Amino acid sequence: VTNVSRSFGSFRAVDDISFSIKTGEIVGLLGPNGAGKTTTMRMITGFLDPSSGQIKIDGIDVMENPVLTKKKIGYMSESAPMYPEMIVQDYLEYVARIEGVDPAEKIPQLAKTCGLQEVMHKNIGELSRGNRQRVGLAHALMGDPEILILDEPTSGLDPNQVADVRELIKRIGETRTVIISTHILEEVDAVC
Repeated sequence: VTNVSRSFGSFRAVDDISFSIKTGEIVGLLGPNGAGKTTTMRMITGFLDPSSGQIKIDGIDVMENPVLTKKKIGYMSESAPMYPEMIVQDYLEYVARIEGVDPAEKIPQLAKTCGLQEVMHKNIGELSRGNRQRVGLAHALMGDPEILILDEPTSGLDPNQVADVRELIKRIGETRTVIISTHILEEVDAVC
């Protein structure tokens, strides 16, 4: 990320930021609500264009080659949108087909990694917030991305769920680069 800024009309949400993240790091974007963390993550993923500056993933410009760079990224937004009436198994099969992944091979692996075995038969709308976050993580990991970007991954979780999700992020971070955003210093201290 080199000299990146993003404005919405006259409001400057992100102002001339630069940073670099190495492969295999777990990095936290820490700041209060409204600091521009989500906007920065959306620019890294290619969902938003920067007003100025440049973002590269493995030397590839996100704006010049969005299809290639998006294949390298798994993204979970703060309120990961899902179909509440779908069963977890069916939802993950749907995501697998979109990603061009073999559901029979990938879904059991992700169910184990994300701790979803017990809820695969339930409707997403019936799940606790913590389990919905786990489904969102499985979705973000479906294409086996090199980079995982998580926006406020423990927002709204109870203390036990927070601890579980933090451990899950650490395990995932052993095999890929992870970027999390949070306004909680303890979160960065515990995970990054």
